[in-house]
Amino acid sequence: MSIPQSGGGPIEDHAQLAQYLADGCKPKADWRIGTEHEKFGYCKDTHKPIPYAGERSVLAVLEGLRDHHGWAPVTEDSNLIGLEKDGANVSLEPGGQLELSGAPLETIHETCDEVNAHLRDVKDIADKVGVGFIGLGAAPEWHHDDMPLMPKGRYKLMDAYMQKVGTMGRTMMRRTCTVQVNLDFASEADMVQKFRVALALQPVATALFANSPFFEGQPNGHKSWRSRVWRDLDADRTGMLPFVFEDGMGFERYADYALDVPMYFVYRDGKYIDALGQSFRDFLRGELPALPGEMPTLSDWADHLTTAFPEARIKKFMEMRGADGGPWRRLCALPAFWTGIMYDQSSLDAATDLIKGWTAPQREALRIAASEDALAAEVDGIKMHDLAREVVEIANAGLIARARSGADGLIPDETHFLNALRESLDSGQVPADELLARYHGEWGGDLGQIYDEFSY
Repeated sequence: MSIPQSGGGPIEDHAQLAQYLADGCKPKADWRIGTEHEKFGYCKDTHKPIPYAGERSVLAVLEGLRDHHGWAPVTEDSNLIGLEKDGANVSLEPGGQLELSGAPLETIHETCDEVNAHLRDVKDIADKVGVGFIGLGAAPEWHHDDMPLMPKGRYKLMDAYMQKVGTMGRTMMRRTCTVQVNLDFASEADMVQKFRVALALQPVATALFANSPFFEGQPNGHKSWRSRVWRDLDADRTGMLPFVFEDGMGFERYADYALDVPMYFVYRDGKYIDALGQSFRDFLRGELPALPGEMPTLSDWADHLTTAFPEARIKKFMEMRGADGGPWRRLCALPAFWTGIMYDQSSLDAATDLIKGWTAPQREALRIAASEDALAAEVDGIKMHDLAREVVEIANAGLIARARSGADGLIPDETHFLNALRESLDSGQVPADELLARYHGEWGGDLGQIYDEFSY
């Protein structure tokens, strides 16, 4: 979940809404990679989720990172709710999941180094206070009442509203984790091409990174329960956005979509003001019930853009949002996957050719099938395993073409970060399959063993 945005001054013209998005366009030389990942914290002796405050808590971890690893504090109402350092930030998801939002970096070598350094520092502090962290797409055993709600005004408002617009919004908030990558675009046309590829191929990422086959202590019938949760959250702000594939797609069309996403809040003077279900279009007319007579700023628009949750979305960059949280190798594999596809024009064109004949119903069916069956999914003759193999090869070609070396030139490119995905393609098994095999095999149905074997 996002922190308050700093978008700019008063909105005086409707055109500023699309221009805000267009201002994200960058020349290729300035394109960067930003990786975000979330993880669940738990008490090592009980396997229960950690609370916000206390001796064994997410607050203790934040304080340890602040005091021993050089992070600057971010507070809300005197509560420590995040950290900042070197262009990156650490924040709290609603149920206490700890998120690293990485700095925008040039190569996957750098972003993987950042992830590894973060996990090392978190483990250092977590070991000292008796907690652990695990990367999964959904909490394997915990129930809603086990999960504390973090002391952030945004989450308090969302928590109440989620019960009115879907059945799984509060589950998403407290009991799911993701890994995502944020990428740049050069122009409106480049954004549209990338957006279409991102949405159409998001089910491939869901399948390859599926890592949430358990919920409330039992197998749930899905390889990615996190993906299933997102399908019943709030239809006004989630989904595969069929309009992106229509003629006329551009920054203006996305701005129109975002205007029709019901509001959550307005942020003023360090406080979240309840605007649940209200209209940003009314806000533009000075008729927002939450702030009658007041006009919005570009900061308000930037905040509002963070409350749309489609499978891929744009702000001043593009976010790939379809993957489960997972083990460290896949935290590096996700940016490699999408960077290889998106940051080389030949690979992007190949991906465009691959998806150009798909219909909106097929794209949605692939999303559902990926959630349920991962690499075993099939829709209208499109076999996910074959599709994923082809897409990973496109990504591999793109990374070869980028030729970004690492380890002082000893590693010629970034393709080795795809190895975890190649292993899944060779075996047909994604992380969810491995977890289920352990559960039904050597664990003998004892899900408690997941913490010792799969924690960071």
